[in-house]
Amino acid sequence: MAVATLSLFRFESTSHLPWIISQMILARKPLHDENRLRFFKLCGSGTGEGFTPKPNVHVWAIMSAFANEDDARSVIHESPVWQNWRKHSDEQLFIHLEPTSSRGSWGGRNPFIPEPDAEPGTGPVVALTRASIKPHMATRFWSRVPDISEKVGTDPNLIFKIGIGEIPLFHQVTFSIWPDVKTMSQFARGDTPHGRAIRAAREQGWFTEELYARFRLLGIEGTWLGKNPLDARKDLEREAA
Repeated sequence: MAVATLSLFRFESTSHLPWIISQMILARKPLHDENRLRFFKLCGSGTGEGFTPKPNVHVWAIMSAFANEDDARSVIHESPVWQNWRKHSDEQLFIHLEPTSSRGSWGGRNPFIPEPDAEPGTGPVVALTRASIKPHMATRFWSRVPDISEKVGTDPNLIFKIGIGEIPLFHQVTFSIWPDVKTMSQFARGDTPHGRAIRAAREQGWFTEELYARFRLLGIEGTWLGKNPLDARKDLEREAA
């Protein structure tokens, strides 16, 4: 069973920034040499809801893919790269995912090809979108973002979200966890800021490369802002009841 893992690292202080920047270069070789790792990208993140062009120097990420869940969990605990990021950061979150659908490419290939019998199941569903924005289309793309970001931030159905990217302004990734496929699809494809932006991107050709993937949530290790995101969701549901 193919598995993807999003690893997030939060730093309270900016004093680690020189080390972080160095790791965006120096960590590449040991990651390439890790034979259990099928794919990886080292990413920064955006401020606010995460879906903004302004970098957030406090949050960094590794997006990775493995042949199976055992490899995924072993590598994030045993690899010197992950150990170094754990040691330097103040908080970590590791989200393990099984691909259920994926189309498009990232860096020339699709790293999240699902098994033929992969099913979304009945639990939370995860959506990942990745796009390389054409430089002359960047203004059009980012002009849509404030409305989308506001909608994301106020959506009561959303369990977790973050925007990450390899290159600010031009290589962007959105990652979100939803309670089910229906609520995710209503946000992504309906008459919403996000849905209208997707249609405009198709009609006007904003991207040189794009990938859209869905996953079944296998498990979460660690915390984010002091809580497991699934536990935080349950707390909100109890308060609403």
